[in-house]
Amino acid sequence: MIAIEARGLTKTYRVYQKREGVWASITGLFHREFKTVEAVRDVSFSIEEGEMVAFLGPNGAGKTTTLKLLSGLIYPTSGEAQVLGYVPWKREHAFRRRFSLVMGQKNQLWWDLPAQESFQLHREIYRIPDEQFRKRRDELTELLEVKDLVGQPVRELSLGERMRMELIAALLHSPEVLLLDEPTIGLDVVSQRRVQEFLRYYQAERKITVILTSHYMKDVEALCRRAIIINDGEIKHDGPLSEIVERLSRHKIILLQFGMNEQPENLERFGNVIEVMPPRAKIEVDRQLVPEVLAAILAEYQIADVGVQDRPLEDVIAEVFSQSNANTRDD
Repeated sequence: MIAIEARGLTKTYRVYQKREGVWASITGLFHREFKTVEAVRDVSFSIEEGEMVAFLGPNGAGKTTTLKLLSGLIYPTSGEAQVLGYVPWKREHAFRRRFSLVMGQKNQLWWDLPAQESFQLHREIYRIPDEQFRKRRDELTELLEVKDLVGQPVRELSLGERMRMELIAALLHSPEVLLLDEPTIGLDVVSQRRVQEFLRYYQAERKITVILTSHYMKDVEALCRRAIIINDGEIKHDGPLSEIVERLSRHKIILLQFGMNEQPENLERFGNVIEVMPPRAKIEVDRQLVPEVLAAILAEYQIADVGVQDRPLEDVIAEVFSQSNANTRDD
């Protein structure tokens, strides 16, 4: 069954254009100029129940706006959406009990109070029975390894500990849909891994539907099989994560290990030299030229080992965004 469906979602804003100078400011009091900004433009997709989907794009691409539309925080300019059969911006009580939105740069916990007090507030808001609340709280605090920290004021916790507390608060009422906007932003590598491992385990156990936005490709690769790429408010790709490199990358990486007596020179003639650390080298080559380049290298050098791999996912995504931005500037 489909858990989330968007059809032609569009969100535009009128933005006041302020000119420089005192006279322009005075004139602006009587005659204001505005421009229309399309944060999201004709976005359509559907997500099945139990899917965990990455929603990728550069800053300003429309990711957060889309999540706010799906959570009902803002109204669309046009288009339709349904989440678990509900129209999000109607904000029905039954709908609000069945989803959660976690934003890495926004806090839902009281800063000066211990997290356990905020948990109690959530219990009251969602009217969670006492026994169910205690069971869920204890399970989540144990899984996220923060059981001994719930009594500390939130302001005394590290960023990674606070994010884990935010996840607990979001999951106490057992939502069926979880919208995650940059949940690991600013976290150290250890905290990122803990959050990744928890989300992977929890989603597999509960079969909840998850949309994840993240600038950390390690999050995406660790958690999602499907990715939706959005840029300039439009969807550029929707499909398996594995297809992104195959479909969008024009290059492959050739890994070379030369024989001990070899001193490779002028490797630039074979492709873009990424790294040379004798006896190893790494060259980026047009994917269609890989057989030809390999044959030329093997004919000229003594090679101890060779490998061919796809470019890293983060490099491919960055290339897609830069190409799209360049096209926009050209237009």
